[in-house]
Amino acid sequence: MKSSPESDNNQLGELDKEALITIILRLQQTVEEQAAVIQSLRDQLAKSSRNSGRPPSSDGLRKPRTRSLRKETGRRSGGQKGHKGHTLKRQEQPDHICVHTVSTCPHCAADLQSVEPCRQERRQVFDVPPVGVEVTEHQAEVKVCPRCGGQVKGQFPMDVTQPVQYGPRLQAQASYLNTYQLIPLARTCELLGDFYGHRPAEAIVLTSNATVVDHIESSLDTIKQQLMAVDVAHFDESGLRVEEQLHWLHVASTDHLTHYNVHRKRGQDGMKAAGILPEFKGRAVHDHWQSYFTFKNCQHALCNAHHLRELQFVVDQYAQAWAQEMPQLLLDIKGEVDAAPPEQMSLSPERLAHFEQRYDELIAQGLEVNPPPADPPPKACGERSRTKRGRKKQSPPKNLLDRLQQRKRQVLAFMYDFRVPFDNNLAERDVRMVKIKQKVSGTFRTLAGAETFCAIR
Repeated sequence: MKSSPESDNNQLGELDKEALITIILRLQQTVEEQAAVIQSLRDQLAKSSRNSGRPPSSDGLRKPRTRSLRKETGRRSGGQKGHKGHTLKRQEQPDHICVHTVSTCPHCAADLQSVEPCRQERRQVFDVPPVGVEVTEHQAEVKVCPRCGGQVKGQFPMDVTQPVQYGPRLQAQASYLNTYQLIPLARTCELLGDFYGHRPAEAIVLTSNATVVDHIESSLDTIKQQLMAVDVAHFDESGLRVEEQLHWLHVASTDHLTHYNVHRKRGQDGMKAAGILPEFKGRAVHDHWQSYFTFKNCQHALCNAHHLRELQFVVDQYAQAWAQEMPQLLLDIKGEVDAAPPEQMSLSPERLAHFEQRYDELIAQGLEVNPPPADPPPKACGERSRTKRGRKKQSPPKNLLDRLQQRKRQVLAFMYDFRVPFDNNLAERDVRMVKIKQKVSGTFRTLAGAETFCAIR
């Protein structure tokens, strides 16, 4: 049964000043905790693909008007003056020529069959020829040696192993459609049937994929070794559904090389299983996932596209001035790096000092309006401590500020070394196609199937 307000007032009136102060402090702490919970819930609702690391697919159907972080260039939409066109070029030696003769004059009905043409107008049509499946029968002769009576048989080609089978070209197309164009098994078979009038079974597509992996095994090892030796590599990870369970896709890439690995773990175990980061001694570009920093054998650089989105979130939810100025600073540095001569490998010491000073000033402004969380009020005599173990919970702006301050060299790595990119978009683009495959097909039914897809991809 709840006590009445009168009895509560009487009880409070009997307390001394120190006890009342303790109660007020506890109530104040409760209000602050509830306000923090409310703010946290508001933050969750406000997060989207434009101000956090969430994928665009999580935005739902009612998306807000796009506010791109890109700046206007002043150019009109469409092709720009002087850009390289892609119009079909006339072929001087066409495969076929169709002459359309004129036999009668439409004006006076005169016979024109014996009249030589004064000129010809030419138009070319680019098209594909009719296609279909060709059946090649291999016949191996069997002879009996007249000298020894032994039976001798001719040798079939190495890839002809069955009485009836599909050839390497059709198998290559099946694997290409399924793994590169991301077409599901059933639709791959349907497409081949519509094109060639011969619909293979789904097992043929799976067998074709396995055959491709057998042929590229040595290339995968070469890609891995080359990635270990580069100066700068991009790394990322993303969730993948395999056998109805969450697995993780780990990617390492450059402009010309990409390596995928599927593992049950997202952190160090998965990264070690991929086999690149443990031996990598260059500069690893990635997001701020803490597991990357456990590899001390390489240098690190952080993705500033992530920082721009997080800063936009702080502006949207907390309206803090430092978060409005920091993106412009990062983009100013990027603009100066992009405009530098090709032979230059770093900004000048004067410009480095200038940008470092601006960066530190903005961090200081942010820390001033985002102090560390206060200690809880002292507990009353006999009351159990309400202090939680571990790190104190901080606001998103404070967490971002701490990272930008502690990882300053990694955030600004692109201005110290021009080989380091501004963001990690390359690795994220490499992940994107595998995510689209998952959206199309839903899940990988087996781990072997996921590994096969990643190896070919």
